[in-house]
Amino acid sequence: MRAGAWLLLASCLCVSVAYAQETPPDLPPEEDETYAAPQEYSFNPLQARKELKVARFYMRKGSHRAAALRAQEAVKWDDSLVEAYILLGEAREKFSDLDGALKAYLQFLEASDGDAKERRDIQRRVERLKQEGLRQAEAATKPKP
Repeated sequence: MRAGAWLLLASCLCVSVAYAQETPPDLPPEEDETYAAPQEYSFNPLQARKELKVARFYMRKGSHRAAALRAQEAVKWDDSLVEAYILLGEAREKFSDLDGALKAYLQFLEASDGDAKERRDIQRRVERLKQEGLRQAEAATKPKP
């Protein structure tokens, strides 16, 4: 019985050592910003829609950085795709990149000329982000007691 227990212990130890020596898996390409190779962009609305669809998938999944990267890709393929600016702003807000979110929303306001209700909603978000930025700047400059 003891020999069997030692044999089981030795085999478990060998497996755990082999497992520990494996390299950890890399991040998926969508979440690793250094993975993206320089690319030439030209107007391609089909590719932009595809990137936007993938960005929406990542937002639903909760992977906000990946969603922001894909929405940014969509904008590079078609800068008139206003839905991508909204998604980019929302994704950046989720991971606390308030300056980036503000920039995306302002780009939306420049590019869009559509639905008045949607523009008002984005304008409210812009005002809220500006106020939040002012509060953060004020808190950073306030001397601590």
